[in-house]
Amino acid sequence: MVEIKSGTLYIVATPIGNLRDITYRAVEILREVELIAAEDTRKTKILLDFYDISKPMVSYFSQNEHRRVPELINRLQYGSSVALVTDAGTPGISDPAYAIVHAAVLAGITVVPLPGPTAFVSALVASGLPTDSFVFEGFLPMKKGRQTLLQKLAQEERTVILYESPHKISKTLGEMQKYFGDRYVVLAREITKKFEEFLRGPLPDVMKAIEGRTVKGEFVVVIKGKSKKDKEDVREQGRG
Repeated sequence: MVEIKSGTLYIVATPIGNLRDITYRAVEILREVELIAAEDTRKTKILLDFYDISKPMVSYFSQNEHRRVPELINRLQYGSSVALVTDAGTPGISDPAYAIVHAAVLAGITVVPLPGPTAFVSALVASGLPTDSFVFEGFLPMKKGRQTLLQKLAQEERTVILYESPHKISKTLGEMQKYFGDRYVVLAREITKKFEEFLRGPLPDVMKAIEGRTVKGEFVVVIKGKSKKDKEDVREQGRG
């Protein structure tokens, strides 16, 4: 049995799809802590029910974090043990976990991370693109700075990784082609689930492959870094 320490914030990674993709230790922590702070209590309840865990939960998401952080810090300072979970994957990756972790560190509260699934890492290692050096940007800005960031990422020599929602993926790929050209890209969705899918190829081919399709689940977009040949092509175009 895992030993739970009072006044400790546990950062618990949960499955990104398949409910069996969780560590023994994570299950024990969720079973033994006094409180679970969940991004979506309904989704977390599905996981808890699967492992026959019954624990008090409070919601902790981007719209209530400013109110919830002081409450959780107060409970931790009075000795409660709290597990922080996101909808799926590792808290702190493209979700509001940062605020509570930062506040806990400033308050001198012990923070214990439990390693586990992260969608972008799973997509990267299965992409077939270089994994020795990469840059993860999460979701692109909605408006301000979006085009500037895409232009900057197009110059990256490292593998580039982004997240995108299913209803925006076609538009985003179209914007990317403006700056990345026909660069090789991998789209991953429904990772670890029944309909897991990887689409690989030059940007125009991948765009054509999803054109007109109704797809579910967020995408991980993995883009090949800019090569020496790409740079030479740009210089040649400049001379022309």
